[in-house]
Amino acid sequence: MSPFLRIFGIVCVFVLALFGWMVLGGVTTARTTEQDGSLSSRVQELWGSPQAQRAPVASLVWSEMAYHEEQFTDEKGNVTKKVTPALERRVSTLVPNQTRLSADLALDERRKGLMWFPLYGVAFNGAWKFPIETSVPQGAVVEVNFAFPDAAGIYDDFTFTIDGQDVARSLVNANGAVTATIPGPLTTGQVISLGIGYRSRGMTEWRYVPTQDVAQVEDFQLAMTTDFAAIDFPAMTLSPTNKQQEAGGWKLDWTFARLVTGQAIGMTMPTHIQPGELASMLSFSAPIPLGLYFVWIYVLGLLRKYEIHPVNYLFLASAFFAFNLLFAYTADLLPVEIAFGVASAVSVMLTVSYLRLVVGARFAFLEAGLAQLLYQVGFGAAHFFDGFTGLTITVLGILTLFALMQLTGRIKWSEVFAGIDADVKPAPVKAPAM
Repeated sequence: MSPFLRIFGIVCVFVLALFGWMVLGGVTTARTTEQDGSLSSRVQELWGSPQAQRAPVASLVWSEMAYHEEQFTDEKGNVTKKVTPALERRVSTLVPNQTRLSADLALDERRKGLMWFPLYGVAFNGAWKFPIETSVPQGAVVEVNFAFPDAAGIYDDFTFTIDGQDVARSLVNANGAVTATIPGPLTTGQVISLGIGYRSRGMTEWRYVPTQDVAQVEDFQLAMTTDFAAIDFPAMTLSPTNKQQEAGGWKLDWTFARLVTGQAIGMTMPTHIQPGELASMLSFSAPIPLGLYFVWIYVLGLLRKYEIHPVNYLFLASAFFAFNLLFAYTADLLPVEIAFGVASAVSVMLTVSYLRLVVGARFAFLEAGLAQLLYQVGFGAAHFFDGFTGLTITVLGILTLFALMQLTGRIKWSEVFAGIDADVKPAPVKAPAM
């Protein structure tokens, strides 16, 4: 076979494999997206949604007589005025001068199909002090409104105390919030002590929002504990002022004497590698290791005078493709690490057992088998670590380039391409069975 025709055939095999991987990657992405859309809502209904707990709002409320003047003009142009008295509601928001919070987060990951869902349980306790710093109108009361982070959530062991007295049974519930009323007489300088606690559960992340907008927070402290070590903070949230790693988790603290902010405090739950996303990434990036592998096999075959036909390359590409196909349809049934190991073993076994018949056992197990472990399995394993795939393929490419340059440095390519088929070793012929 002409050397150029051989190379053209290998390129055609590569393009065919590339097309197959793009189709497989697209199908896997579609399966993952479909499961994410259908399962996320179901998991949220069963467990809970991402929670953002807002600070309670305490307000001084009273009624005040107001007079509304209206003008009427009759047909003759005479103007008359009418003054109507009415009681109007007045509200003055109280600003807390002390906040003490604790949030204990416990990770509880669950897997459905191709998706891992980072679920968690939270034990929340808070204490606030609201001073009445203005004059108190006659008949004024204090209303405390507390909105739960999820109107459809579950809140166990719920407590609501005012000045040490539990008033949870007398609260008014409406639209995912509760309201308590503190009747008078109230006095200037009086401090309302509020305590709230519950146990709940959510998904993905938990936040505490200390202010509605950009505002001042005084004497603030939030103590958070986690039972997981891989901590991360959501975007647009404050970093802890102190953190200490403990056995299996962290103890975090946010302490501020006087802070002006509009940001929240939060924690993003860690999660396993998503099997569906990993399968898609492996399929879309698979042509890279296959290309390096083809170049390696072609050059070694050229140096060793082995005749490796483009049809042989087609079977090798099929063995590589078998890895991604098997992984894509076992990753939703097995732990992702086991699925990766099984797919790798099957692909390497297919390649080595085939090249053993085409070329020979030594070439199949050493040069070809080790190269597949390096290119396909090694590059695939790099996808388990964020940010290492680009570096891995760069290093593999440089090492391959160095090895090929050293192996082919003394070759006269014009002579090789002129007589490439003159002295190649024929493929071994298997003796007929007796």
